[in-house]
Amino acid sequence: FKRGRVSLSDDPRVAVTQENVDAVRKLIIEDRHVTYREIEASLKISKTSIQKILHEELGVRKLVSRWIPHLLTEEQKAARVNWCEKTFDRFNSVNPKNVYSIVRGDESWIYCYEPENKRQSAVWMVATFVSNAGHIATIPLNEQRTVTANWYTTICFPKVITELQKINPERRIILHQDNASSHTVQKTRQYLTEENVELLDHPPYSPDLSPNDFFTFPKIKNRIREEAVDAFKNAVLDLPANEWNKCFENWFERMQMCINLIGEYFEKQ
Repeated sequence: FKRGRVSLSDDPRVAVTQENVDAVRKLIIEDRHVTYREIEASLKISKTSIQKILHEELGVRKLVSRWIPHLLTEEQKAARVNWCEKTFDRFNSVNPKNVYSIVRGDESWIYCYEPENKRQSAVWMVATFVSNAGHIATIPLNEQRTVTANWYTTICFPKVITELQKINPERRIILHQDNASSHTVQKTRQYLTEENVELLDHPPYSPDLSPNDFFTFPKIKNRIREEAVDAFKNAVLDLPANEWNKCFENWFERMQMCINLIGEYFEKQ
């Protein structure tokens, strides 16, 4: 007001409007890893407004760089514990060698910024698949912004299978991914069944139990914050085998922590 302002109503940077709420909701649905800076660059609204929208209007918070509900229900906690006990017993107790058959896949947006003004200049979505031994494949969505069952079954996973067959044509595939609709629809499930891919389920709202969420994407994005898809692929390939092995060891440690805490989140708030 000292600068001659008589109203804040015309300033989009301080307005928590329904339009902005809907826009932020759309962004975090499209990319659960999206950051404050990326939301601010995309929507041109202030960090204060973004905080109010995320925490007061949408009721979400970040866990391992992914937006999740503020509170878990008792049923969700129980589901997390049950999954951890089942998966821990199968892959870390009964036959630890089974872990080498697990392929973990997930999608994320990769943002490129202009260093001069920190503004978003380009964005890509990539699907990345990893295993205990390291990176398997990274596939960008070149012609679309949304992962669909058609893209997944005709372009994405066939490339994953091709890469795996180069290593071992007889390799067994146990696929672990989240519950996104493109992963769970009948077309995708039927395709994976025909390819003899076993599905390893995943408890809802549990990015802290997903290797790509607690390791791959945060690790790589920290290295290439202002780089593009090629740099992302190179950064994944540069990770040594012992780090991937530690990632999967940490995965089972997280299952045990989840069991010990009766399903509560265990990451720092």
